[in-house]
Amino acid sequence: MKVIVLNCGSSSIKYQLFDMPSAAVLAKGLVDKIGLKGASIKHFRSDDITLKLEGEILDHQAGIEHVLAILTHKEYGSLGTLEELGAVGHRVVHAGEKYNGSVAISKEVIKALEECVDLAPLHNPPNLEGIYAITKLLPEVPQVGVFDTAFHQTMPEKAYLYGIPYSLYEKYKVRRYGFHGSSHRFVSKRAAEMLGKDMKDLKIISCHLGNGASVAAIDAGISVDTSMGMTPVEGLVMGTRCGDVDAGAVLYIADKEETSIPFTNTLLNKHSGMLGLSGVSSDMRDIETAAAQGNTRAKTALDIYHYRIRKYIGAYAAAMNGVDLILFTGGVGENGWETREECCKGLEFMGVEFDVEKNTKLRGKEAVISKPNSRVSVMIVPTNEELVIAQDTFDIVTA
Repeated sequence: MKVIVLNCGSSSIKYQLFDMPSAAVLAKGLVDKIGLKGASIKHFRSDDITLKLEGEILDHQAGIEHVLAILTHKEYGSLGTLEELGAVGHRVVHAGEKYNGSVAISKEVIKALEECVDLAPLHNPPNLEGIYAITKLLPEVPQVGVFDTAFHQTMPEKAYLYGIPYSLYEKYKVRRYGFHGSSHRFVSKRAAEMLGKDMKDLKIISCHLGNGASVAAIDAGISVDTSMGMTPVEGLVMGTRCGDVDAGAVLYIADKEETSIPFTNTLLNKHSGMLGLSGVSSDMRDIETAAAQGNTRAKTALDIYHYRIRKYIGAYAAAMNGVDLILFTGGVGENGWETREECCKGLEFMGVEFDVEKNTKLRGKEAVISKPNSRVSVMIVPTNEELVIAQDTFDIVTA
């Protein structure tokens, strides 16, 4: 079965075409700057045939129309006709409390996701645009929604409730939801397979480190806590997001600067984090270079970044009454050997014996980077959220 996975952002569409159940990637690409000047499509086929198009792309439906046309093109495509397409899987960021797993898209599901727009105003609307477009263009093709929040729906109340009046939770569902669920689910399962162990026998701390970053505590294959909250702002210091910050500090800044709610939201989401701290960039490579050249703000930003991750690792080991495995994934987690080393410093008391020499040689490859006698394993596990979406889509459609 041919399954296309769509990840629709505010002005972009990432896509991959899979042949299931083999999970072979037939093609992938990116539609960029939708509705903006300089819109383009970059398409890559598995046999290294590539295509780049530039021109006006007004909305997500137009972008998806272009993608479908490329996928069925005689020279650049991987499908004879659109009838070969068996299903479409969508990444959807926020499903609130409505779903604890992936589901087939229906009118009722669409309505439920529309009701979650207030919880993820930057992410759910474009996710829904992709669903609307496929519903119109390919009405007979089944669709599946795979939610970033679903994996964390197993968190207990003590982990997901905030210390605010309970009535606000009941009325507005103000609580911690967590994100990167597909990634944490994939890498924790893959890590257990690499070790030849059953997930039910492991306490895992999964560190998804990219421009957005989160840590998850996974006990016996179940998410019991995670660093992101009601929105992706909570938790670790990220590329441009502030992470944990005193709510009183936010109110103080808003009062002193006389800022609106939208401005304050932009401040915390777009101008904070490593960018705001370092004054250099949101990209870890740029910050590491600046720190090596003597930039003290860049060095301080890196210290904060690594400290926050170590603190969450320690907290989650306490929450699970131990840890068997710490894993790193995401763009920074997979490629940043300096970050992995710094985050594991001082964890010897937990049973971590880190292999510094082996770690420095590895980028983006599956590997164990702890010493053979380490009581706690440390691993690099490249994530593959698109494969998770394709697998869930295939399983639900064939079922």
